Amino acid sequence: MADHVEHDYHLVDPSPWPFVGSIGAFVLAIGGVSVMHGASVVWLAPGALIVLYTMLVWWRDVVRESQGGVDHTPVVKLGLRYGMILFIASEVMFFVAWFWAYFNAALFPTEAIGGVWPPEGIDTFDPWHLPFLNTLILLTSGTTVTWAHHALLHDDRKGFLQGMVLTVVLGVLFSIVQVYEYTHAAFGFRDGIYASTFYMATGFHGAHVLIGTIFLLVCLLRGYAGHFTTTKHFGFEAAAWYWHFVDVVWLFLFCAIYWWGAGPEIAGAAAH
Repeated sequence: MADHVEHDYHLVDPSPWPFVGSIGAFVLAIGGVSVMHGASVVWLAPGALIVLYTMLVWWRDVVRESQGGVDHTPVVKLGLRYGMILFIASEVMFFVAWFWAYFNAALFPTEAIGGVWPPEGIDTFDPWHLPFLNTLILLTSGTTVTWAHHALLHDDRKGFLQGMVLTVVLGVLFSIVQVYEYTHAAFGFRDGIYASTFYMATGFHGAHVLIGTIFLLVCLLRGYAGHFTTTKHFGFEAAAWYWHFVDVVWLFLFCAIYWWGAGPEIAGAAAH
């Protein structure tokens, strides 16, 4: 890391982590294929550990660069913002695929599933029970992360930390409720097109909630370490953007999958 820069761009130091990460991803892919062919889930462990370790140390190096005071120039920060926006846009397209699959099956139910949606024999969740509770939890977490952001902008470190703690707790609570919901589901992943689209959409969203919670937890720890100021806190901003994206996706999931596709009256209307 240089002590000064003569231009607006950050020329990164040589790093082993891209190579190590690619090896980890390859080993993880081999483990995943092995598990799909009947091997023990233990085969996933080596690749997963390498990938997680790479994420940890690579993130650590980026944080150190941001704290150096010279690498993250205004132009570099702008590039980071564009990168995060494009990443979230790619995630939007990712979820569009699951919604597309769901609506294709729901709006044009085939004879193979009885010509109705939800398919015959599927006992759906009551949208106003656990799904609605999780909606309230996630919307509240969006409020608390916004509170933390405003507190940080006004140099209120105590308010920032309080808002972040509440957001992380709510993120963990959401995941707990979703796990409880899954364990009490009346259908499994292999019980037809409704089950597979339901679990793929809500399951991948749940994975994003878990990732977002870890993202916010790292920002909370950095907040305790004093890494963020009123003018220098893009790491937290990126986490907040990601969390709001998770909130919005959940609203679409709740309305489209839990509510719109839940009742027999709606199923009958879709069939026609």
